[in-house]
Amino acid sequence: MNGGSASRDPPYVHMKMAPRAVLWDMDGTLIDSAEYHWLTWRDTLAREGHALTREQFASWFGQRNDAILRRYLGDHLSTDDVRRIGGAKEAAYRDMVRAGGVEPLPGVRAWLGRLRDAGWRQAVASSAPPENIEAILDVLAVADCFQAFVSAEEVPHGKPAPDVFLLAAERVGVPPSRCVVVEDAPAGVEAGRRGGMRTIGITSMNRALDADVVVASLDQLPPGTFDGLLETVV
Repeated sequence: MNGGSASRDPPYVHMKMAPRAVLWDMDGTLIDSAEYHWLTWRDTLAREGHALTREQFASWFGQRNDAILRRYLGDHLSTDDVRRIGGAKEAAYRDMVRAGGVEPLPGVRAWLGRLRDAGWRQAVASSAPPENIEAILDVLAVADCFQAFVSAEEVPHGKPAPDVFLLAAERVGVPPSRCVVVEDAPAGVEAGRRGGMRTIGITSMNRALDADVVVASLDQLPPGTFDGLLETVV
């Protein structure tokens, strides 16, 4: 699988049904890797002379690296410095993921398999770099559930702009109105809504979410939720 195309055709169960897709955020939705991100951001910014607090980290977790770095190191920061500092942080993060492992959040593995078997197309649409997405899918061994992934680095604007979800919908060949976005962050929910998609919010970080359906974790999601969100959409 790669970011640009499907690895295989989805195993349709309902052949007469118009295609449907689930577009998944990654951090905080598929996995809880916040501790890894906190540690690697803290150490990376410390090397640049900035002391990061937990509260600061929590306030922007999930944004693109260029926005984070210019917020803390100044708008004057060059593109080369963004790439250098952000690249160092993400390399450290991937090393930590592969060394320490990561587990899917409750209900994730069951829903991924259930949706795959029911013929839903699935994509990851994340603010993370593409190398991070590949590393997580590899460690979790769930790449067979997805037809594509999109990194916010590939689009002009990060969340809450809808760009990353619109590109993910395009890559799996499903119109936005037939897509359900699963997110844990207000900016991500807003991005899905602005893209014309239905939304499921996961309140794992105790943030208020203005989604169509809100649950504390995916294992609490009623069985017919995804179907129900699109039942009136042709």
